[in-house]
Amino acid sequence: MEGISVVINTYNAEKHLERVLDSVDGFDEVVVCDMESTDGTVDIARRRGCRIVTFPKGDCVSAEPARTFAIQSASCRWVLVVDADELVPVALRDYLYKRIKEKDCPQGLWIPRKNYFMGRFMHCNYPDYLLRFFVKEGTTWPPFVHTFPDVKGRTEKIPPAAGDIAFIHLANDTIRTIVDKTNLYTENEVVKKGCKYGNIRSMLWRPAFRFFKSYVLKGGFRDGRAGLVYATIEGFYQFMMVCKMIEKKHRREI
Repeated sequence: MEGISVVINTYNAEKHLERVLDSVDGFDEVVVCDMESTDGTVDIARRRGCRIVTFPKGDCVSAEPARTFAIQSASCRWVLVVDADELVPVALRDYLYKRIKEKDCPQGLWIPRKNYFMGRFMHCNYPDYLLRFFVKEGTTWPPFVHTFPDVKGRTEKIPPAAGDIAFIHLANDTIRTIVDKTNLYTENEVVKKGCKYGNIRSMLWRPAFRFFKSYVLKGGFRDGRAGLVYATIEGFYQFMMVCKMIEKKHRREI
């Protein structure tokens, strides 16, 4: 049917889910695709009248393997994918409904997101574009972490200067949490990319460039100590990824 379905992938997401569901009130449908949560996630979704579908968690470390299943579970022609720690401002909801009525509406829209770290808005990570709004038909999502959907048709970016027309990321992860995620996500990166960067040169330049990009090119220096820490963590992520690729390559050679 016409309209917009909101799709939310969840796993033990009770912390922010009530606020997230409040923010998506007013859309035609809300589908919660749960990966066998053991907390109160499903109870919250059921109490709020969401349609609930289940995807087996297995050994998944991120939501990506369940994305295509969740999207295809939606009833509406248009799908907005929202994480269980993201808010959808009214301005963004109104913009999307207005846009799909226009003749030149593309098949997909990249939406900016506002991120926070160490208690402050991060300039260096804005607009942090995410391809999260698209036509359901023909759209698939690769089952790897940090990937975007394959949308059949034209896509556009919402201008970052639009202000309130952006996701608000509620996650304000501690450094410990980020390091834990880094370990999990870099494992998935190796599965996705193999040993593509498994050499000493990559181990040196990828972390260095990622730090430079975050701290200098994207203006992390404006975020004070938080910006310096964040840029360093960005570089560390790349360092861990490349080291694991080198490790995998050496194991093959033994």
